[in-house]
Amino acid sequence: MEIAVIGNSDFVLGFRLAGIRKTFDATSEDIEEKIQSILSDRSVAILVMHDNDIQKISSQIKQTLEDSVEPTVLVIGGKGGSTNLREKIKQSVGVDLWK
Repeated sequence: MEIAVIGNSDFVLGFRLAGIRKTFDATSEDIEEKIQSILSDRSVAILVMHDNDIQKISSQIKQTLEDSVEPTVLVIGGKGGSTNLREKIKQSVGVDLWK
């Protein structure tokens, strides 16, 4: 299982340097297309995106990402990132590990 990262070039650069191979530079125009390709890639277990990019996508794709268990979507940056991670772990495991 692999980690994929979608975002602007500045955002994905750090992940590339950390050794993540599936990094995708995305603009506002092609971000949804890249998200769809990652969602159909069965080798991806975790999709990392920045909150600013999540705000740019349609509500339908946003809902698909929120409901997705595999790949698990982690939103970094912006507001409420840790709450989102907590909810994703609860959704994946079925138990709130912070209680």
